[in-house]
Amino acid sequence: MYDMGTRKRALALVAQGRSLNSVSKETGISRAAIRSWITRIEPLHRATPCVRCRDAPGKPDEPATYAYLLGLYLGDGCISLLQRGVFFLRIACADAWPGLIDACAEAMQVLRPANKVFRVQRKGCQNVTCYSKHWPCLFPQHGPGKKHQRTIALEPWQQEIVDAHPWDFIRGLIHSDGCRITNWTTRMVGGERKRYEYPRYFFTNTSTDIVRLFTDTLDKVGVEWKTLNQSRAAVTVSIARKASVALMDTHVGPKH
Repeated sequence: MYDMGTRKRALALVAQGRSLNSVSKETGISRAAIRSWITRIEPLHRATPCVRCRDAPGKPDEPATYAYLLGLYLGDGCISLLQRGVFFLRIACADAWPGLIDACAEAMQVLRPANKVFRVQRKGCQNVTCYSKHWPCLFPQHGPGKKHQRTIALEPWQQEIVDAHPWDFIRGLIHSDGCRITNWTTRMVGGERKRYEYPRYFFTNTSTDIVRLFTDTLDKVGVEWKTLNQSRAAVTVSIARKASVALMDTHVGPKH
């Protein structure tokens, strides 16, 4: 009795973190109808098997993609319980970086190919969202409260993936909570003042555990870094050495 446009609008509201009750009141659609649409997102006969729920748990079939999405999740992602064991992974991506939004959506789709990936427009950003029963299996860092208020540590199988694909993990973290900027200065050369520009990378996060995961991975790939002194609680990691910036440019590059 509801057309596809109406269904998509209701599911998009739910993807924003709204309760079924509030969406029902706004749209006039019964909670039972909305709930049935959600449970059909990942029907049991179509859902891609979860590598972590098998008798002998394994690792994702696309480990490089997983490492990238793990970085995005640790930076700007969250997992929420919707109802009856259905979770949704939501990663906020700024409108300024459409290429990042595409990369995030593609990574989600690769990991859960049978599930629909939504892009929900918010002020200044898009929430890239996908429903699945298995997001907590793939991202066991999920838990109550904010990430910086609880311990964030990788499981051994996750660490193996990050060790094998460190640059994908670093790129995901930079794409979420980092940036590449160009600083400049002037010098007197032969009596003439000349302007010099030099790029550098920054990564800022309030969780000391996540910052440590980032810097430990930088150490493994030979990137030099230092932390900046700040009055706020968040920690900012700076990468400014020429050789290290060149490595980052080769494997990460600016957002786009």
